[in-house]
Amino acid sequence: MAGGGWRGSRSGPILNRISSSRSIRLGGVQPQAPGHRTVFVNDREANALAKFKGNSVSTTKYDVITFLPKGLFEQFRRVANLYFLMISILSCTPISPVSPITNVLPLSLVLLVSLIKEAWEDWKRFQNDMSINNSPIDMLQDQKWVNVPWKKLQAGDIVRVKQDEFFPADLIFLASTNPDGVCYIETANLDGETNLKIRKALEKTWDYVTPDKVSEFKGEVQCEQPNNSLYTFAGNLIIQKQTLPLGPNQLLLRGCSLRNTQYIVGAVI
Repeated sequence: MAGGGWRGSRSGPILNRISSSRSIRLGGVQPQAPGHRTVFVNDREANALAKFKGNSVSTTKYDVITFLPKGLFEQFRRVANLYFLMISILSCTPISPVSPITNVLPLSLVLLVSLIKEAWEDWKRFQNDMSINNSPIDMLQDQKWVNVPWKKLQAGDIVRVKQDEFFPADLIFLASTNPDGVCYIETANLDGETNLKIRKALEKTWDYVTPDKVSEFKGEVQCEQPNNSLYTFAGNLIIQKQTLPLGPNQLLLRGCSLRNTQYIVGAVI
C-alpha cells in the first residue's frame, strides 16, 4: 500500500485509513465501504478523491518544535529523574539546609546529556527515513519508465521493480519477464524467512510488460483495508468489465525483494 508500509513491521512503508473517502465508478460517485478500499490503476485523477496517504515513511519521535517539551516529558517519566526534580525543588525553599546548586546542577547535567543522546538517535532515524524515501524506482509516466523517489509514489501508480530491488510499496503483481507470470521474492525483512517464495500474476495481465502496453492498462482494485497480516489478502481486480479474484499470490509487500526475475510490473495499492 502506498504510505510507508502496510503490513507487519513496515512503518510505515503506507498506511491509508479511510472511513469516508469517495471514488468515481461508472460515471457516478460512490462512498467506499468501511472495510474496503478502491484503487484506480493508472488514474491519479480518480484516486485523488479518495485522499490516500503518501508513500513516505517517518520513524522519528520528535521535530524541531516538539523536541524540547516532548523530550523533557520523556525524561521525567523516569522515576529517578522525577525524584531528583522534587529534591531540587525542595532545596530551593528557605528551610532547606543545602544549597540548590548541589541538586540542580547534577540533575541539569543528566538531563542535558540524555537530551543530546535522544537528539542524536532521532537524527539518525531521520537520515535513515530520508535514505528510504529517496530510493529510486521506475514509475510509468507518459508511456515510459521514469526514475522517481519512493516518496513520490501514489496509490494506483504502476511501477517496474528490477531484480534484487526492494518493493517500494505494497503492489498488485501484474506481469513479469518470467514465463507464465511468475516471480520469486524474498521476505526476510518481514518474517525472517530466507527461502524464496513464488508469486504469480493473473493470466489476464501477463502481457503488460512493456511501457507501451502497460500504459494501456486501466483497471480497478477493490481490496481490504490495510492490516498487519502477512499471509492473507482478499480483493478483486476489475479489468475490461471482468471481475477477477485477487489473493496472496498477487500481493507483493513493501520491504520484500525481487529475486531470480529480470523485472516485474506492479500497481501500487
